[in-house]
Amino acid sequence: MSTLSHMLQKMQYIFLDFLRAKRMTISNMAMQFSSLLFLLQVGSTLYMVGLIWFVQLVHYPLHGSVGPEHFALYQQRHMQWTSFAVGPAMLIEAGTTIILFAAPSSSFPSWAPTAGLTLLMIVWVSTALFQVPFHNKLLSHFDPQAHQSLVWSNWVRTFGWSARGLLVLWLTSLLLKV
Repeated sequence: MSTLSHMLQKMQYIFLDFLRAKRMTISNMAMQFSSLLFLLQVGSTLYMVGLIWFVQLVHYPLHGSVGPEHFALYQQRHMQWTSFAVGPAMLIEAGTTIILFAAPSSSFPSWAPTAGLTLLMIVWVSTALFQVPFHNKLLSHFDPQAHQSLVWSNWVRTFGWSARGLLVLWLTSLLLKV
């Protein structure tokens, strides 16, 4: 009887060790997934920060130099091609921001996911309410007032993405203990 009891006890320890190992593996996988999401967020956010500053300081101001005879075609191509440059990064950034807001990391201050999501919402709302309508207005011809409004209203996105960039860099420094 004692041999059977000893065997059962040994099996119980093996089983508990197995469960602990599985839990650890699942925990490690969750941590790796969370790290991957954060890296995707950092990469997509910093990509958008660089792109928005280029757009704000170079690209949008040059719209006025295209000339009226070519502007409609230029604007159509600009909108078509820009979506390939910004669409994937914006979607990755939005997806990772929402997931990291819904399942925040204990490595970061509790307010950080809310701040990141709020800044991103400001950027997206500005895009929907201002930049898209101004771009649509410019599709048929160059309109100096719409162009000026586009450039000035884009500062909202420029500052929003810049603030997000500073936030993700600061959060990265917390992880790296810099």
